[in-house]
Amino acid sequence: MTIRSKAPLRLGLAGGGTDVSPYSDLFGGAILNATISMYAYTTIEPTDDGRVEFVAPDKGLREVYDNAMEVDTDGYFILHKGVYNRIVRQFTHRPLSLRVASFVDAPAGSGLGTSSTLVVSILGAYVEWLKLPLGEYDIARLAYEIEREDLALAGGKQDQYAATFGGFNYMEFAGDNVIVNPLRVRQRYIDELNHNLLLYYTDTSHVSAEIIKEQQSNVRNNNTSSIDSMHRLKEQAMQMKEVLLKGQVDAIGGILDFGWRHKKMMASSVSNSRIDAIYNAATAAGATGGKISGAGGGGFMFFYCPGLTRFAVRQALAGFGGETKRYEFTPEGLKTWTIK
Repeated sequence: MTIRSKAPLRLGLAGGGTDVSPYSDLFGGAILNATISMYAYTTIEPTDDGRVEFVAPDKGLREVYDNAMEVDTDGYFILHKGVYNRIVRQFTHRPLSLRVASFVDAPAGSGLGTSSTLVVSILGAYVEWLKLPLGEYDIARLAYEIEREDLALAGGKQDQYAATFGGFNYMEFAGDNVIVNPLRVRQRYIDELNHNLLLYYTDTSHVSAEIIKEQQSNVRNNNTSSIDSMHRLKEQAMQMKEVLLKGQVDAIGGILDFGWRHKKMMASSVSNSRIDAIYNAATAAGATGGKISGAGGGGFMFFYCPGLTRFAVRQALAGFGGETKRYEFTPEGLKTWTIK
């Protein structure tokens, strides 16, 4: 028997960072994101040798443990181990015998929510295999607890819910409460956004935890400039929701630019001279706005290019050593299936 799962990566279109505690606890957060046709994949193969095996076939990495009620949470497979430990502790109460293999369509630190999406994918495969009675909110919440509480990895709440639910979602955060509002965006508006939104990989990665820690520190220390910028980003999420639902797609560039200017004020490491140069080159070539995906510092950026300006923008970015990436928006979230 083989159990498989896949969960989509996401683009954070607006409100990024307002889902991170303590801001979301104190003021409430709002984010608008959309999932794309890039995925985290997991395969579980039950075995009968009493071993727990973690495999990254694309990296050629492998770790094996014997008859394990709990495995150490260090090394490359920290996310896999965190999920395994929680599944055993909360659900099976006995060691499992299995092989878990996974891979992701984007590199770590790309800003597309890779780590959290991988956790959702791994968790989804266990849910499918063990027939655990967990709905979408349960899976997303459990993935968040594994990553943020069990493994103490810094970050927000949006990625787990985006990967689980899929599609275009306006999400609201207030303390421990998360409300996912699926948006009924007309397909022609989605097609136009897909046509005009250029996804660009900067050929660098970032360590989001450090940026997020700086952002959290700014809130705790009552840095009014940083907090005010987060307020503006929450407004940006509401603006983005309105124009998407009304089909005012060309207004998105200006909303992205508004958000980017305020996002850079959240923490000093969100941008750098190279990222600023890429952004300026894209807007000079015809993009009306854009942003870095995720916490900042590197990874993917995307730009709104009205009409046919995407070609001039792509040419302007060619000199920075990165590459544009083809994608489609996808309406589906976590998917699991079993092959017998």
